[in-house]
Amino acid sequence: MLAALRREELSATAAAHKLGLGRTRLYELYASYLRAAAHRQTSSWQPGASGGDHAPDWPAGVEPLLRKLLATKPPAPYRLAASEVLRRLHLTIDPATVRRWALAHHLGHPLPKPRPPASTRRWQCLKIGALWQLDATPHRWFAGDVQNYPLLDLLDDCSRVCTGATIYQREDLLAYLDFLPTAFTEHGLPLELYVDCHSMFFPQRPDALTQLGAALHFYGISLRYAHTPQAKGKIERQHQYWQGRLPALFAAESITDPAAANLLLPALRRHRNAKEIHRELGRTPDAAARRAHRQQHDVLRPAPRCPWWDYVWSVRTQLQVGPDGRVPAGTERLRVAAPPATKVVHCQHPNGTVTILAQEPNPKERPKILLQIRSP
Repeated sequence: MLAALRREELSATAAAHKLGLGRTRLYELYASYLRAAAHRQTSSWQPGASGGDHAPDWPAGVEPLLRKLLATKPPAPYRLAASEVLRRLHLTIDPATVRRWALAHHLGHPLPKPRPPASTRRWQCLKIGALWQLDATPHRWFAGDVQNYPLLDLLDDCSRVCTGATIYQREDLLAYLDFLPTAFTEHGLPLELYVDCHSMFFPQRPDALTQLGAALHFYGISLRYAHTPQAKGKIERQHQYWQGRLPALFAAESITDPAAANLLLPALRRHRNAKEIHRELGRTPDAAARRAHRQQHDVLRPAPRCPWWDYVWSVRTQLQVGPDGRVPAGTERLRVAAPPATKVVHCQHPNGTVTILAQEPNPKERPKILLQIRSP
């Protein structure tokens, strides 16, 4: 056939049709054939193994997983489906391959409209731990549920490592006091948190600290304020990542409440950090963090073994011991080992435990517990 094409007895279109090839592939073969002809080797020339489907068959669990994810409402994005195949079955599939398979099996859906590029690109910290971006995004995460639950999101500005992602019933002080020390214990203490001007962070008096700000200050973490959402572009894009993927995944797995969702989120976060290449960095967040560490661009500090740790991360209020030697603790009044009219500190922990301390946290002293009521 190629010899006939060379003798101009056959057109390229006819040759491609007879061989069942596209014009690009035909001309690749024809160029290889002409090189062999130049060396008088046409009798021994053979086409190379290129074109067509040479990929091995998928393992047995891939197609059922794709059907499960793509048949949900809302349907899973093709990138999520490919990511889940990699996370669960350790098989790398291109999202375009998932799309072709979905179209062939009547499970396709329109591609989302491309987002416009950012008008400006913000600076990036050179060291991991120098700045973590913190924000909350309320969203309708669960199918059939009209409530918008807030997802607290935390991101290292340098490496883009997602250091925390948890859904809470509401965005309040107890949620942040539960969320932040968990991330600090896992990843270490950053130097600064980049936050908005929410009353949780921004004090009414410039020389004062909110209770959350005071807890961060106790461990040497300061706050930097962003006055527009665009200033925190990295964490806003991470919000879009979760909003585009989690509703479909939760629908596929029949997850309908924050408690069940939070059992799955750590695995998704670790997979994102370890396996998904960030389009701006050109590598995974974990790889970016390892590179920065090798270059000694790392200012993270390990979480301290501090006796005040559990009490700093609690909602603290001052109480006065009553004439009967008791203080309010939950729905009861309980006796404490302190004289009447003494000032004590009531600590409400995120897990529901209540502790009565003799004094506010002080790094030069050890906590003196007067009463503790553990959550059932």
